[in-house]
Amino acid sequence: MSENRPTVLIVEDEDAIRLTLRDYLEGEGYTVHVASDGVGAIKHLLDHQVDVIVTDYRMEVLGGEYWVRFLERYCGNLPVVVTSGFLRPEFEVPFEVVYKPYDYGDLEQLIAARLKASTA
Repeated sequence: MSENRPTVLIVEDEDAIRLTLRDYLEGEGYTVHVASDGVGAIKHLLDHQVDVIVTDYRMEVLGGEYWVRFLERYCGNLPVVVTSGFLRPEFEVPFEVVYKPYDYGDLEQLIAARLKASTA
């Protein structure tokens, strides 16, 4: 964790959600990086220390099942929260799923709990 501030990577293709969630989490004391798709997220993962990932499921570029499979294989050591307004029911997501619309405060509490569990 950088400077005792946990770093969150938000991966979300909807600008309004990505930017308002970033602002909310920064206000709660997190360092926040944002990406609009899985490709941008991979760049952040290569360039920055990340403590937790909050990602949308359905995105135009590298989203959905392949993105979740990537996270499971290459980011299995990180807490991941998947957000979605839609999931394919035949595909089991191996991470906690939060359905849209969600409350930012509730999501922040979940992030804090996942961070605490990962450092215990």
